[in-house]
Amino acid sequence: MRVYNFSAGPATMPLEVLERAQSELTDWRGSGMSVTEMSHRSPEFVSIAAEAEARMRSLLGVPDDYAVLFLQGGATGQFAAVPLNLAAVGATAAYVNTGAWSKKAIAEGRNHLDVRVVADEKDSGYATVPAPGSLEVPADAAYLHYTLNETIGGVEFPYVPDAGDVPLVTDASSTILSRPLDVSRFGVIYAGAQKNLGPAGLTVVVVRKDLLGRARPETPSVLHWQAMAEADSMLNTPPTLAWYLVGLVLEWVEQQGGLEAMAQRNRAKAELLYGAIDSSDFWSNPVDADARSWMNVPFLAPDPALDKPFLAAAAEAGLSGLGGHRSVGGMRASIYNAMPLEGVQALVDLMTDFEKQNG
Repeated sequence: MRVYNFSAGPATMPLEVLERAQSELTDWRGSGMSVTEMSHRSPEFVSIAAEAEARMRSLLGVPDDYAVLFLQGGATGQFAAVPLNLAAVGATAAYVNTGAWSKKAIAEGRNHLDVRVVADEKDSGYATVPAPGSLEVPADAAYLHYTLNETIGGVEFPYVPDAGDVPLVTDASSTILSRPLDVSRFGVIYAGAQKNLGPAGLTVVVVRKDLLGRARPETPSVLHWQAMAEADSMLNTPPTLAWYLVGLVLEWVEQQGGLEAMAQRNRAKAELLYGAIDSSDFWSNPVDADARSWMNVPFLAPDPALDKPFLAAAAEAGLSGLGGHRSVGGMRASIYNAMPLEGVQALVDLMTDFEKQNG
């Protein structure tokens, strides 16, 4: 029996995708071999890669003047790749700090350039995002970087910041494919795969092509966007199995009706869970209502001593991965694309029962 997996990542994947991969594991489409055994230069795998890129472009509406890269190193690798590819030594870049992952991006950025934090939400306990129109981005900044959704804190931008003429860069790891996104507003979008795209091991980078010629000479080849674009993301051996699985997830999203349908489903799941929290005198959510994440929902019991009993009850009910991040405690439900509404309803039912027993 499969559990409802609320883990923040690696996260639940569509069962249909896993079953499809299972059926093709030893013999991909009559090739007589597994995807795990194929040369990444073979016609079979080149077709898998091209199909995945085409689906990514179609679903996200990626304009022709953008490159789509399939890389390794996770979003953390891109924390270094962004300054190395976009800024000269001694340059300045603007960053927004809305929580844990913003802080990591800022810390890595400081290894490579002068970071100017143009907004820091620490006064709210990282429960808010900057007000629209409030960011003052230096005109000489190489880029403006922000984290679209803070997976740990459950804080999400409900709007796209205005960076003026400065390239806008975002870490979209936990929201990509969850709803439509206007790619043309961004210079760079990057996302680790292990939340909404597929398994860990692959990172998608969508970069406007006019930004590809800015990399520093010392940029490692595996982080060099232009070099990777010229090599079709195969300058080195890519994570072929992860790339294949991402392609299957993209096909599944198409079959569900695309990003508009995903948005409707994800909005309904978030409204169900937040509604249960807000109508309760027992459970609480620490995030400002205007900045609540659709994907990662932290919730707190009135007494931290109740966390372990609740998580034990959840495990017994077949609900997994609900422990909050070790840095903040409490509980957290990650409700990515592959989490069905039935899973969220099962969680709400458990929360209601637990409140009755312990309220």
